[in-house]
Amino acid sequence: MTSSTFPNISISTERLVLRPLDEDDVPALAEMMNDEQVAAWTDVPRPFTETAVRTWITEESPAERMAGRGIDLAVTEFLTQRLVGVIRLTGTDWHIRSTELSYIVAPWARGEGYASEAALATAQWLFGDQKLERVELRTAADNTASQQVAQKIGCISEGVLRNACIAHVRTEDGGWTDVRTDFIVWSLLPEDLEGGSGPLADTGEFTTLSDWS
Repeated sequence: MTSSTFPNISISTERLVLRPLDEDDVPALAEMMNDEQVAAWTDVPRPFTETAVRTWITEESPAERMAGRGIDLAVTEFLTQRLVGVIRLTGTDWHIRSTELSYIVAPWARGEGYASEAALATAQWLFGDQKLERVELRTAADNTASQQVAQKIGCISEGVLRNACIAHVRTEDGGWTDVRTDFIVWSLLPEDLEGGSGPLADTGEFTTLSDWS
């Protein structure tokens, strides 16, 4: 089996540009990752400091890409270059030619369909240029907005991983506590995108990023 890696690329859509993360993204990225909904549905550190974000961008993310495990892409508005969110590919298997896709959208950009637009463009690139055969998404059982994104880009729901997800809820003293829930597993195959699809719905949320250190 030969290993491979994702190239440092830029993907353009009608409204968005997906590109490698850059140190200039640190302030906006730190603000986004400390949002209440991101803290609730992901396992990112709380708080996620600018120092931690810089380490992620300059050390952790490049190491993951060079090892062939995945890639992180900044999602930006084409017109304003403002940071909309992040697309993350993890757990890539170059023998099976599959990867897991997740997404986070900044609070100000939600409800614009950006998550669907970015995820669909990434999937098209994966199936076309990278010759992958499967993209997997995992959404927390109660994260309906994220499930809508998966449905809008044509994903098929494959089943439930019971008790496999840890979400977070606020406590009375303002802290956080863990709550166990299920993962819904979705997949997208090249043939699922053939023939195109209708206009993407006006959603825009995020799936759980389950492997943050």
